[in-house]
Amino acid sequence: MTIRTRVAPSPTGDPHVGTAYVALFNYCLAKKNGGQFILRIEDTDRARSTKASEQMIIDALRWLGIEWDEGPDCGGPAGPYRQSERGDIYAKYAAELLENGHAFRCFLTNEQLAQLRKEHQAAGATGALDSPYASMSREESDSLAESGTPFVIRMRVPREGVCTVNDELRGEIEIAWDQVDMQVLLKSDGMPTYHLANVVDDHLMGITHVMRGEEWISSAPKHLLLYQYFGWEPPVLCHLPLLRNADRSKLSKRKNPTSIMYYQRMGYLPEALLNYLGRMAWSMPDESEMFSLDTMLEHFDLKRISLGGPIFDTTKLDWLNGTWIREELDDDAFADSVAEWALNRENLKRLIPLVRPRVNKWSELAPMLGFFLDGLMPLTPEKLQFKGLEDGDVRKIYAYSLWTLDALPSWDSDSIQAALRGLATTMDLKLRVFLAPFFMAIAGKSSSTPLFNTMALLGKDMCRARLRHALDTLKPMSGKEQGRWRKEYDALMASCD
Repeated sequence: MTIRTRVAPSPTGDPHVGTAYVALFNYCLAKKNGGQFILRIEDTDRARSTKASEQMIIDALRWLGIEWDEGPDCGGPAGPYRQSERGDIYAKYAAELLENGHAFRCFLTNEQLAQLRKEHQAAGATGALDSPYASMSREESDSLAESGTPFVIRMRVPREGVCTVNDELRGEIEIAWDQVDMQVLLKSDGMPTYHLANVVDDHLMGITHVMRGEEWISSAPKHLLLYQYFGWEPPVLCHLPLLRNADRSKLSKRKNPTSIMYYQRMGYLPEALLNYLGRMAWSMPDESEMFSLDTMLEHFDLKRISLGGPIFDTTKLDWLNGTWIREELDDDAFADSVAEWALNRENLKRLIPLVRPRVNKWSELAPMLGFFLDGLMPLTPEKLQFKGLEDGDVRKIYAYSLWTLDALPSWDSDSIQAALRGLATTMDLKLRVFLAPFFMAIAGKSSSTPLFNTMALLGKDMCRARLRHALDTLKPMSGKEQGRWRKEYDALMASCD
């Protein structure tokens, strides 16, 4: 058997380090065994998926040194490799499930579904919520559909017994069927959910081993049931331990920068970051901490994967990156790496429009552009005092802006400007007063290159990290404070709709 693995990220934002982590292990499993590794783009979320995000995923994985045999950019025999281009395939298989009685049309509106969930919880029910349309006759269902009543297609799930999930890393896992919900497979707009598309694509693309994060264990019964309904052989399942924050919560951008591009902009070596991600759940036979991708590939063995919750510790990453710089780069490689990171022609060309109107001699460039090469700004509470604003106002500006910017579907100067201008109006603050804390958080000084263009060039995760650092410099939000402010923010935003 030729081993075929895949990574299937969604292009809905900056490429996540978790994507690189999963990609690394799938790549090693395939290549160690002479197999193929595939990149598939799961872009069925039409509202949030963008071509720009897809390209960032491709660029980020290539920057790390992970290559694929088949994918949206290079093609292959099992394409297309974007789910948005495979709609007819999913519709065909959803219709087959419907025809064979393994799925049903559900005509519940969002409001009705919310009410059912509320009643389900109020009754103290512990099992999964069922749809009243599961028992509707096919004739009634056809009639409602023909009348134009909107519907989704849900899968049927047994309500007795347990599903035994055989995990290559964890052994047998039993999940009671009454805890598994009747998953939506095809949405009312005809687009598939992850669950249907994932199973159909993995089968048609010949995926033999599915390595994914442990958060998908609860979904495994749905996927295995779909394989059974279609009469297909399921792949070998391997659920990797989740990357975690220091408090052992799931790694999230609210507590740690998670974008691969952030670490690239911060000046980490791709070899060091990949080394660190490999160490998250795997160890070398001799327990050495530094190893290249080729060395990891040479020694790769599933039995050496540890299931403990790995902590993503940037202090440890800093140490490892520094060790790579000192021990693996000679003077020429050091110079080349610095030039590629900070002074490459493409980066410089992006900065030219911002500095050309302001520069009179080259010696002015360093103080003008130094903050583009920095990580977090060297801030103090004294630097974050602004005329007309109390500390509490400044902290709210930072907190509210983090939530506002996080919701932006695209990261460009026009979108950033519109979002922040709108927030200033909503908070009833003059724009000049509102933006003053941004210059200090983003550039470390009271004025800089044009703010919105600067933020667009720095990137979403770097801007988030600098705004969060400014907020924490004044005073970190407590859990209670965050909950209270979030309610106030949501109410403020709702009042403007």
